[in-house]
Amino acid sequence: MSTVDIVLAGARGHGRWHLENIRRLQDKGIVRLAGICELTPLTAGELPEGLGTPEQSADFGALLDTTGARIAVICTPIPTHTDLALEAARRGVHLLLEKPPAPSYAEFRRMADGVAAAGVVCQIGFQSLGSHAVPAIRQLIAEGAIGELVGVGGAGAWARPESYYTRAPWAGKRRLNGVDVIDGALTNPLAHAVATGLALNGSTRAEDVTRIETELLRANDIESDDTSCVRISTAQGRPVTVAATLCAEDPDDPYVLVHGTRGRITFWYKQDRVLLQRADHGPQEYDHGRTDLLENLVDHLTDGTDLLVPPDVTGAFMKVVEAIRTAPDPAPLPESAWHRVPGEDRRVVPGVDGLVAASADTLALYSELGTPWVVDALPKEVST
Repeated sequence: MSTVDIVLAGARGHGRWHLENIRRLQDKGIVRLAGICELTPLTAGELPEGLGTPEQSADFGALLDTTGARIAVICTPIPTHTDLALEAARRGVHLLLEKPPAPSYAEFRRMADGVAAAGVVCQIGFQSLGSHAVPAIRQLIAEGAIGELVGVGGAGAWARPESYYTRAPWAGKRRLNGVDVIDGALTNPLAHAVATGLALNGSTRAEDVTRIETELLRANDIESDDTSCVRISTAQGRPVTVAATLCAEDPDDPYVLVHGTRGRITFWYKQDRVLLQRADHGPQEYDHGRTDLLENLVDHLTDGTDLLVPPDVTGAFMKVVEAIRTAPDPAPLPESAWHRVPGEDRRVVPGVDGLVAASADTLALYSELGTPWVVDALPKEVST
């Protein structure tokens, strides 16, 4: 098998993870990092050992031309995704595109249709969908392990310091210089909970979404939401709810909860860990492996392995992004609903951890759980 040359666009921030992953695959002889696109070149100290001396340039198109790369990994600010993806596609370069793939459904369609027309393939970077737990859970559902599938809830109680929102000009923004960004809790840091919940419900495509209800709030002094929930009605007749906060009291791993008539399955997607609980059985835990999405893309190009996350299977997720984009701006929580943690540079919403868990447990929106600061701050907003 020949080594596949790669260009990475966006090598700082989350891009550092991609650098390490590319180094891992380069050590296996699968890929070679041919180029890095950054506005300011990486210093020798920023480049992990073992990656050699990749060409560096701020001109993405020129870098693709000079390196002859076969794959581009795009890990740049959200509003740049579509244009960069299409620039690569026009050159016949295949793509690993970070999530969220675009800040609006129209931009997503422009990207997906352009990539398809160019005849290249695109993998969307929802790493959780590479977990071997996903097909294993689908198999448990198909076998009737938890009875009839009723719906899926997602829960993410995370914490982010206030400095998280000043790390980049687009951080925490809904729009920047008139351009959509939509960098909210559900659309970026906890987007995996949304995409994974939809996948386990069998509702991945845009046409699977029939109605979306959003509740968007914020404790931080930002434009976007940091404490929010969404309920997605689906053509399959089962709801998917996801509750998220970046203002947790005790941050914990996010999870997706699959509800059945005779049991439930909890999937901690960052750990690839599954807990099966059902009537007349003791609890059963399973640990699964994971297929790396860049490695899967290389395998697809070299031996025809099925691509795990092509754009079409993120269509339903992008409908959620669009509903959040078109919803009224997130409502600020009253100062009585949050406080700063001494020495931690972050805002906490007391009781929000339990609220997030209750939403996933009951498939209910925050307002339906009777939390006063939610009911007072925000009437339920509905988008279709």
